[in-house]
Amino acid sequence: MTLQPFLKEELMKLNSVCKDQANIFEMVYKEAFGKGYVSENFLTKIKEREASFPTGLQIGDYSVAIPHTDPEHVFEQFISVVTLQKPVSFYLMDDNTKKVDVRIVLLLGLNQPHTQLTVLQELMQTIQDQQKIDQLLHAQNQRDVQAIFNRVEKISTKGEK
Repeated sequence: MTLQPFLKEELMKLNSVCKDQANIFEMVYKEAFGKGYVSENFLTKIKEREASFPTGLQIGDYSVAIPHTDPEHVFEQFISVVTLQKPVSFYLMDDNTKKVDVRIVLLLGLNQPHTQLTVLQELMQTIQDQQKIDQLLHAQNQRDVQAIFNRVEKISTKGEK
């Protein structure tokens, strides 16, 4: 599966200054709602889901968060790539008593249950590569981000028959 159709340039917020999770969610929501990608309830629901089911991941030297919410709040599927100038705390997915300082947020807006697993698998392949994470953190524009994901897809499909 290719992630390219999900990567919306208008939802890529690179080198952003955000004070907390709520600020990140509001920034993405504002753009996504304005484009008709999400329902009015999306912002509330993503905050609630993150509080109940944290999405922070510690992967090597980096921490990433992959917040998402229920499909009924998404009209058009997307992946919002947010890179942060300074880290924002997220609770760990596998230990909701510990926080990690995140500089990359991959906020998912998915409305097809079968798509979620495939997208998550592709994203996990990307974020487990320390070099790709470093490239994302240093991406200067949306084309850089698209190219990083495009290279990952070319590598992942080489072994498929």
